Order: sequence, then C-alpha cells, then structure tokens
Amino acid sequence: MQKHHLDKQLPRYRGKKWIRSGLPSKGQIWCLGQPHLSQKTALKEKALTRAVSYSSEYTKWKWPKQTIYFFSDLHADAEAFVASLVVSGGVKKTGSENNDFRLLQAGRDARFIIGGDCLDKGPSNLQLLRSIQTLDKRGANVQLLAGNHDMRLLMAMRTLHMEKDPRTEHFFIRMGAKAIPLLKEIYAHYLAGKNSLHNIPGKRKCKQLLFPSNRWFDEFPRSAQWVMPENAIKREVLRLKRKADRFESLCDEAGLSLPMVYATAIKCRALFLEPEGEFFWFYNRMKLAKRIGSFLFVHAGLDDRVATLIKDKGVAYLNKLYRHQIHNNLFEFYYGPLANVMRTKYRDIDMPLTSYGVNRIYEKGIHVIVHGHRNNIDGQRLMLRKGMLHVESDTTMDRNSRKKEGLEGYGVGVTIIRPEGQVIGISADYPYAKVFEPQKLVNK
Repeated sequence: MQKHHLDKQLPRYRGKKWIRSGLPSKGQIWCLGQPHLSQKTALKEKALTRAVSYSSEYTKWKWPKQTIYFFSDLHADAEAFVASLVVSGGVKKTGSENNDFRLLQAGRDARFIIGGDCLDKGPSNLQLLRSIQTLDKRGANVQLLAGNHDMRLLMAMRTLHMEKDPRTEHFFIRMGAKAIPLLKEIYAHYLAGKNSLHNIPGKRKCKQLLFPSNRWFDEFPRSAQWVMPENAIKREVLRLKRKADRFESLCDEAGLSLPMVYATAIKCRALFLEPEGEFFWFYNRMKLAKRIGSFLFVHAGLDDRVATLIKDKGVAYLNKLYRHQIHNNLFEFYYGPLANVMRTKYRDIDMPLTSYGVNRIYEKGIHVIVHGHRNNIDGQRLMLRKGMLHVESDTTMDRNSRKKEGLEGYGVGVTIIRPEGQVIGISADYPYAKVFEPQKLVNK
C-alpha cells in the first residue's frame, strides 16, 4: 500500500519521447544522505525524525499554496533544462526543437524557481536564456535566484569600465576558464564577421583593461583585511595568480584574442546591463533568496549572520540589501556574508552555520533550505547541516560536467514541493523518485 501511494505522487511525463529515457516510474521513501549507503537506514530515519520534530517545536510546518518546481545549476545546457521541465509535469514537449514545448495547466498553477548558475561551462548559454524567456512568455510564474557563476559575469561587466581599484579590478579575470565558453559563444553569435574589432584597442591595451594591475597583488590584501581573514586573503591572491597566468593562453586555445575578449565583454554589457539589451531581464529579475512557507530557496546555503538577518528583518530585506550591494559595493557583496548564500558548501573555510543560526531560522518559521551548488551524481540528496534539513538539488545537469563525472548525455532533474505535504526529487540518474513526507515521520 505504501509503495503504491508513493508511485501515485509522480507527475506524468508528457512528450517524453522527445527527451532522454531512463526516467523513474516508481517512488521510494527519501532517506538521509547518499541513497546507496543503506546499512544505517534506521539511524538515518531517527535523525530525520528528530530534526523534523525539533523544528516543529518552534513553528508548525507551512506548505506552499501552489506546487513548486525547483531547478538548479543548469550551466548552459538548454536541452537538460527543457527535459527537466517535462519531468516536472508542468510542461509538455511537442517536437524535436528545444523550445518545442507548451505549458500545461499544472504548470500554469505552479511556480518555477531556477536556483542559480544558469551560465558558464556550456554548451548553450544563449539557448538556455532563450528557453527560460520562452517559459516565461508562455505564462509560467518564473523566479530566478543568483548563483555564483551568474554573479561572476555581472561583477566582471560592472567593473570593466570602472577606475582601477584593488578591491574590484580583478573581477573580470576572476571568472576564469569556465567563462570562456560563454565569451566564445557570444562572440560567434553577435560579433564574428562584423568588423567587431573596429575601435577596439590592441592586445597590450586590452590586457591592461581586462587584467588587474601588477600592484593588485600587494594592495588587495591591505584593502581586504577588514573584511576577510588572513588565510582567505592568501587563498584569493593565489587563486587569482593562477587564473591570470592561464587566462590568455586558454583564450588563445579557444580562438579568442584579447581584443576579441574585450569586444565581447563590451557586447555582454550591452546585452545584460542595458535596459534595451536582449537579456537585461536576467539580472533585473534575479533575487538572492525566496521564501515560500517553511521553505527557503537559495543557491547554496546560510551562515549565522545571514540567518540572524533573516530572523530580524526578513527575506525581503535580504533581497533589498543584495540589490543595493551589487549596484553600489561589489567588494562588500562578494567577500561578505551575502555572497556566502550562493557560495557556501559548509566547509571549514566557509562562513559558519551553527546551532545558533539554525535556531534563529526556526524562530522565523523556516524549516528547510532548498538549494543547488553541491553537485550529486545519483539525484537529489536530503542532508542535515547543524541539524537543519537541506534539500540538495544540483543533479549535475550540463553534459560537460557530466562527462567529467563519468555520466552520459545531459542530466534531468527537478525537485517538486507540493501543497499536500510532499517533497519529491526526480532525476534520470536514480531509478526511483524520492518522496519525503515529514508529517508522516512525526505521526508514527
């Protein structure tokens, strides 16, 4: 009976003949951690029950009034994104072209949250952006969240024509190798064969404009010491040196000279930052976090300072502060607690989340963090971080990352949150849909 009940929670895949096969048709109770490590199932269930019960002592769970479809870490794989839309049950694929899909009634009644890292890696940054725009134009309620890869491009564009400042002049090169596919794609689509280097300075001048000055390596540590610990500053300087040493040669390998890169950077500004630009909507609509009921959606996670900020002033204020900082103080944003929301992996080097921060979030009525950023190769994971539930939803979508992980083709994944009280993780890399029903744990 229980197994049949779980099977019934799965959406219908409409138009699945147009996407990759191997999608789960049956459900499974969602356990903590990695699904193949099942020898401690009883202990995992006990820990999960304890976490749900403890959070419920602060406030009751509040489920969204409409179904939520959460996708994250698309990394410029448009085909993976559209296939995941189909798997959500909110969209029907109608043909072989990427944007051959239509929004179903289930999709019109739902909310689509894209949890960051739309850009970089490839193979199709522009196509992915246009697929998101198509989904929006066909009537979907779409919310974009900021990912670290998305914000790197924004910071690179915003600082391109700013006066050299050791706090910010390194942001273009800091994008590193992962941004080169995007730059190459934009150059090929908008600039190639169109006298694109007219009025663009020579290689030497372009290097001065794109790269941090030699003095940066001495001046940045002094500028950053009031914001960053010493070990973090050392890591940042070493990281930047490696990227600066390799960036030009990697661009050459991709067929991009530094003047071509500079011309592309100017085009990026026009596309993404000018109100008439084709992709102006992308950053203009982006938020750092979205709260719906007991669920907080972010790209990566929290630390104590952000948890306290949410408790005292709310998620709307967090987004307002994010918007202010990305327009007025990129340095404070990227090296402060707000950027940790889109960067943390809860490592020792990350800003800490402790039981203090968890309790502040519980007091606010938030029980679960839904996020991406930590890639998994066997579907979504349910994890505890300092006792707080986290739904890890990065299912390694883009085919370039998957190739490195030994996975085939593009990925398919969606995390579904239903008003009836279920969280469902569906991925083509795991044979079952994972179904989490917290209320059933505490009612046993």
